[in-house]
Amino acid sequence: MIGLQFTPGAALPESPVLLLAEDNRDDAELIREALAELGTSVTLHRAADGREALDMLQAGLRPDLVLLDLNMPRLGGRETLKAIKADPALRTIPVIILTTSDADQDIRASYHDHCSGYFVKPATIDELIDVLRQVSSFWFSPHARRLTTH
Repeated sequence: MIGLQFTPGAALPESPVLLLAEDNRDDAELIREALAELGTSVTLHRAADGREALDMLQAGLRPDLVLLDLNMPRLGGRETLKAIKADPALRTIPVIILTTSDADQDIRASYHDHCSGYFVKPATIDELIDVLRQVSSFWFSPHARRLTTH
């Protein structure tokens, strides 16, 4: 994969880059379908777990946003979030938690670890589309993308 580098004042790539860290293939496919349903043009990279997501980031991938599941094998979402926010080269990348957990302790801990948002995975595709509409309307806007470029 090619690492993306942005310079202040430079034109942004046409489509935002999204890194999805999700171990469940069905959930990953639903997210892809929901983004397509929104008509959002996104370059989507998928990592099957937190370790793979960190490897992609450390290899130079610079997404506009990371969508991160909490419950994944090898390296879970909390540990992945902490590693991203501890790395000076990665810490400005916004990380949105999208998980099945609605536990207060997970929500509080994720915000304590500097996530940019927390959403519980919805039960229907229409609800997922609504969640992704909220996420993309802000985080994929030109203003937000300029704030988080590297």
